[in-house]
Amino acid sequence: MSNPDQIRPWLFRTYAGHSTAKASNALYRENLAKGQTGLSVAFDLPTQTGYDSDHALARGEVGKVGVPINHIGDMRALFHDIPLEQMNTSMTINATAPWLLALYIATAEEQGADVSQLKGTVQNDIIKEYLSRGTYVCPPEPSLRMLTDVAAYTRTHLPKWNPTNVCSYHLQEAGATPEEELAFALATAIAVLDDLRKKTPPEHFPQMVGRISFFVNAGIRFVTEMCKMRAFVELWDEITRERYGITEEKYRRFRYGVQVNSLGLTEQQPENNVYRILLEMLAVTLSKNARARAVQLPAWNEALGLPRPFDQQWSLRMQQILAYETDLLEFDDLFDENPAVTRKVEALKDGARAELAQIEDMGGAIAAIEYMKARLVESNARRLAKIETGQTTVVGVNRWTETADSPLTTGDRAIMEADAGAEEDQIARLNAFRESRDANAVSNALAALRAAAQSGENIMPASIACAKAGVTTGEWGDVVRAVFGQYRAPTGVRKTPSNQTEGLEDIRLAVDVASQNLGRRMKLLVGKPGLDGHSNGAEQIATRARDCGMEISYEGIRLTPEEIVAAAKRENPHVVGLSILSGSHVPLIEELLERMHVAGLGHIPIIAGGIIPAEDATRLINKGVARIYTPKDFELNRIMHDIVTLVDPARAAAE
Repeated sequence: MSNPDQIRPWLFRTYAGHSTAKASNALYRENLAKGQTGLSVAFDLPTQTGYDSDHALARGEVGKVGVPINHIGDMRALFHDIPLEQMNTSMTINATAPWLLALYIATAEEQGADVSQLKGTVQNDIIKEYLSRGTYVCPPEPSLRMLTDVAAYTRTHLPKWNPTNVCSYHLQEAGATPEEELAFALATAIAVLDDLRKKTPPEHFPQMVGRISFFVNAGIRFVTEMCKMRAFVELWDEITRERYGITEEKYRRFRYGVQVNSLGLTEQQPENNVYRILLEMLAVTLSKNARARAVQLPAWNEALGLPRPFDQQWSLRMQQILAYETDLLEFDDLFDENPAVTRKVEALKDGARAELAQIEDMGGAIAAIEYMKARLVESNARRLAKIETGQTTVVGVNRWTETADSPLTTGDRAIMEADAGAEEDQIARLNAFRESRDANAVSNALAALRAAAQSGENIMPASIACAKAGVTTGEWGDVVRAVFGQYRAPTGVRKTPSNQTEGLEDIRLAVDVASQNLGRRMKLLVGKPGLDGHSNGAEQIATRARDCGMEISYEGIRLTPEEIVAAAKRENPHVVGLSILSGSHVPLIEELLERMHVAGLGHIPIIAGGIIPAEDATRLINKGVARIYTPKDFELNRIMHDIVTLVDPARAAAE
């Protein structure tokens, strides 16, 4: 047994940020007072994708899934009265990681902090953005260059900072099997280290390998998930030793933080999510040799909407009870030499090695993005099909669905709502900031940033100078887009049907009959308006519609309502399906409905899916949306039947 007096638990974090920097600052200080030991900052989608809050693409998205940070004034407000030199701050930021880290450094310097003592992490994993999360800005190659620029800069100036947090979390959310999660994350880390090695003196490279950290997911199959973490530890040790020649054990250590699975949180009987979160936390804490260094837990009601401070506190208390009330931390690893665990770990490693070899043969992670994306879409389709058919049990969803009304979800304040005036307030303060700054200093800083981007020099010094000069997020992003170009990632949705059509016979027949009645093949256009990059739902609807015999049109994420209407004109679909999970559904869908009407396309039925509260659903139905689907509508075949009924007059009349 270990000495209890020497026990140090993992960092306790809560992923948080919303509405405005001022409101988020109050939440952070409240959580720290309750015993949270690190900060984990959520940024809104415009910030993540390099736009200011008043950009056309930001409409309805400001402050919805995180805090808007447009300039150093916002960053200053976010950390007001929080001494950054004493904090361990994780920032979930990827494409704009150089910029947000620059703002953080500039703010710390204003506080009088010793920048070399700053501790924390920028996620800064751009490859998984092309596969699962969607907040990329530029093509993969320049994005990788900026990622390793951050890493190289921290080696000299922020030696305690983790410059990239290779993120397998969203891979699992996108449907990855444990083997795929292992392989795709490790392939990303290899791509990062291969590029970073060119920018790092050989004598310093081992220390940089030691600064690479990971951010993982833990699902409900917690024995498998625990074995996955042990496999991560062993494979990373193997890769760093054999591929990179790292001899010091401390630099080969697999260092990771975790947020447990949000994909598995259910809208139905949401109180059951408390148990799911606890079991998933055990997967990353039980095995000492593979224990997380930082844990952040979702709130039980995140499938319903924005959690309240109490809901976040409840998840924090779960961590504290495990760490301080139980005897878990007093023991050595509980699973060493366990034959069942050893067998499972070895099987996972073998599967991951096979995937890694395939990716290596294709030229590495950057070259294999389209392959990995397609694999994720296919794996997610299999996962959802098992839930739909009952092969996978989800309590309260496809078994034991009878329930008493929950007192936890009733009342006016059962779910926290984002401040309705936050976007207008943010834009007003942004305009005031622009008016108050030195225009010449901004212009000169942006010119230096453009020169750095074009020349290949490290992007960080020029970005920090921009932060101090008063450059905004959108202005930084515009320079990056102008120099490196924009990019649209592969969707992973193949045009040809898969061979997974078992159980679809009646729907395929209905689609054939509807197509005959319509005089051409029935067609579905799937659109993702706004900046929300969570494309799993859209991909699965498109995939199932394809396998049911429909013609599909799906261009991927980040489209304006105007672009979707233009696609509807061009493609002439029978139904338009919209997917929005960022909370911006009302303004974006209402704008699209208006544009469809003006374009003479008001006769085409619109269906929408996302985390849409009942009152918003009623409002949108009254505005003309034909169907609304939320996470409780997991039966994709029923949705397909609904689509056929919407477009086939004969079927609709029969029903």
